[in-house]
Order: sequence, then structure tokens, then C-alpha cells
Amino acid sequence: MSGLFDLAGKCALVAGGGRGIGEAIALGLADAGADVAIAARTQSDIESVADAVAARGRRSMSVTLDVSQIDELGPAVERVSSELGEIDILFNVAGINIRKPATELEEEDFDQVMGVNFKGAYFLCQEVGKRMIGRGQGGKIVNIASLATGMGLPKITVYTGSKGALGQLTKGLAVEWAEHDIQVNALAPGFIATDLNSHLWENEEFNDWILDRTPAQRVGTPQDMVGTAVFLAASASNFVTGQVIYVDGGVIAGSVWPL
Repeated sequence: MSGLFDLAGKCALVAGGGRGIGEAIALGLADAGADVAIAARTQSDIESVADAVAARGRRSMSVTLDVSQIDELGPAVERVSSELGEIDILFNVAGINIRKPATELEEEDFDQVMGVNFKGAYFLCQEVGKRMIGRGQGGKIVNIASLATGMGLPKITVYTGSKGALGQLTKGLAVEWAEHDIQVNALAPGFIATDLNSHLWENEEFNDWILDRTPAQRVGTPQDMVGTAVFLAASASNFVTGQVIYVDGGVIAGSVWPL
């Protein structure tokens, strides 16, 4: 691994690392040399990922954590720091979505989505950021944004709001913490096929709609996120901060022109 992308000796926490994009990022960080703590709400979701990290010769641990429960964040960060090492790299991957027309969305739906996607991410950044600032050795924070950070999509207005807010949080923290050599960026996936949403790609009409809007003419995979994730975690990105980087096959750049 080139020195610019070498994560040996670094400790990473991946919140929401039990499956899909989070799992791919956790394993990608381990392949680059990092020790990795994987956090998720359900222990069964993260044990196998922690085992896969260990199989790569890296130190690993699993942490049961619901990021929407703010009182769980401090103890979780303290445990990782005590058992695996002070956190050099944080990935906020945990996220949920509720699909409903805006006229039908209820307050409970709003609170649930914002609690995980924005509030949880905000306060986990806070917990890890305080320790990074206290150590004085810099750090990397990467929030997982979305196409919805930069464009509107129907029937997911709260999700769109939460990811838009996450993009702006990324910029705000980047500016505030730059003096501490902490880079804060966001990685925004395009349309990605995971086990959780595999049923969507079986819908021919939906699949055609996605491909019509993706210049690369394919759906992404979690593995497509790994290269950019490692870049944002490594010294190669030391002068990159406050950015929302879309890994989307060209969707944000513009839809396919039929003529």
C-alpha cells in the first residue's frame, strides 16, 4: 500500500458498519492497514464483519450502538478508545429511510429519520471530535451523504432533508476544526445495490428509471465506495476538507441525453 494511502497504525470507527456500504468500507479500511471498530444496533450484524477484519490481520472489535440514542455515544467512543485505541478515523454510515408522500409523513417518522441520519451523526462527530482536538494529532471524519444531499427525490422528503443537513454539517465542521488538522468530508453514493434494497432492482420499471438517470449505465455496488473512502481516511486527502464527493456513476453531473 502506497504511503499516501497507508492506514497502518490508525484506528477507525465505522458506525453502521454491519452490512452494505458500511461493511465494504470497514473491510476496505482494514485492507489499507487500519484497525477497525464496527458499530451497529444489532450485535449479529457486526460480529462477522469484525471477524473478517481480524482475518486480514488487523485488530477489530464490535460495538452495539444505536446512534439515535445520544446517551450511548460517549460510552461507545470511550470503549473503542480504551480497548482498540484512540479514534483517528470516523465514518458515519448509519442511516434509515421512510418512503411516504410528504402529505402523509408523521412526526414519529420525521423524528426517527432525523434522529439517526442527522442528530446521531452530529453528536457522534462531537464525541469523536472532542477527543481528536484534545489529542492534538488531527483526524479524519467522513459522513455518508446521498444523492439526496444535492438533488430532490420524490416521497423521501425527510431523508432528503437529513442528508442535505448532513452535507452542510460536514462543511461547518470542516471550517471549525480545520485549525486542529481534522478533515471532515462526505461521501455521497449514487444508486447502490445492497442486500437491503435488492428487491428494488427486481422491479423492471424502477431499474430502467435508475439506468436512464445514470450515465455509467449501471447500478453501483458497495465496493465502488471503497477507493474514495480510503482516500478520505488517508494522508492523501490532507488538504481536502468540507467536500461532498459524489460516487454515483455521473448522476449529479447530468442525466443521459437520448439524442
